[in-house]
Amino acid sequence: MPIPLYAVADFCLIPMGLPHPSVGPEIAEVQRVLEKSGLEYKLHGYGTNIEGPWDDVMRVIGEAHAAVHALGTPRIATDIRIGTRTDKSISSGGNDGKVKRVEEILAKSK
Repeated sequence: MPIPLYAVADFCLIPMGLPHPSVGPEIAEVQRVLEKSGLEYKLHGYGTNIEGPWDDVMRVIGEAHAAVHALGTPRIATDIRIGTRTDKSISSGGNDGKVKRVEEILAKSK
């Protein structure tokens, strides 16, 4: 069975076992890894949305784990939600289009 070619994922990487309460430096490192990947991504308050070919999305999440471990983080837990579809083509930036559509609907109801 073929792997879906394009995936839209939302992931929340949670560094654990650190001697400090803030995880800002570790999350900043995740964003650096994503920037280098060339994939579409967007940080939000509880994680990051990322889009691209399935294998690339999964690879970069693994690279994010490796980078955060390299900072000295002993343990990481990650929640991942992934969407794919076969009923229509999804292009880069598909999440932005979904948000824009909802904003347009809301603007009409004002």
